[in-house]
Amino acid sequence: MQKTTFKISKMDCPSEEQMIRMKLADLTNINSLDFDIANRQLTVFHTDNHDQIFQRLDNLKFDTSLIDSISADNYEASTDNTQRERKLLWQVLAINFFFFALELTTGFVSNSMGLVADSLDMLADSIVYGLALFAVGGTMTRKKNIAKSAGYFQLILAAFGFIEVIRRFIGTETMPTFQTMIIISILALIGNGLCLYLLQKSKSKEAHMQASMIFTSNDIIVNLGVIIAGGLVYLTNSKYPDLIVGTIVFFIVGQGAFKILKLSK
Repeated sequence: MQKTTFKISKMDCPSEEQMIRMKLADLTNINSLDFDIANRQLTVFHTDNHDQIFQRLDNLKFDTSLIDSISADNYEASTDNTQRERKLLWQVLAINFFFFALELTTGFVSNSMGLVADSLDMLADSIVYGLALFAVGGTMTRKKNIAKSAGYFQLILAAFGFIEVIRRFIGTETMPTFQTMIIISILALIGNGLCLYLLQKSKSKEAHMQASMIFTSNDIIVNLGVIIAGGLVYLTNSKYPDLIVGTIVFFIVGQGAFKILKLSK
């Protein structure tokens, strides 16, 4: 058994972690993958040499380099926590999808594009958690099909969001209801905080679980942005803080859609 460690400089989000897993999935000489997301490193336990593994990683254009490759005669396979991980991922998926529906509805009612955009960000999270579920024992073909459908759906929603933001920038629209923006965003912040707590409580070192933690941490920042926008709408009596935040979040959602689409290739 060999233990080979790679530096992957551009591995910094759940989509890239999923791409790496899918790229290496059909290599029969790989026993396990151990991701260190904070340091952007991947350790592979495998038989034979590491040349084919490195070639696959290099093809992803994530700036991969070899750190070292040593013998791992004392290697022991990790305990299978599939059922526990599935239960946890279903929990955070349900929380995110609930807040997607809540923010989308209240966003249209309150005339807030910031809330609508944040709802799509919640939907993007739901997609990532769904893909992580397929990573826990799911088949590769099924996962690719889900990624393709989800990516196109998310991209279409982001495009419609951009069009609506532009229309509201140049048109005369009712002022967003800042109270609803702030209250719903605080609830979404609590929801994301709960997801982060559940994920951290699991203490899982699996890559798709670690990546989900990072993704949820980023969403908390988005929630705070919408709360601040609500405050600025009140202070300035202007729709523009809401539209600016909405534009930024729609851009983030669009980027996420392109990354998800790459998973299906």
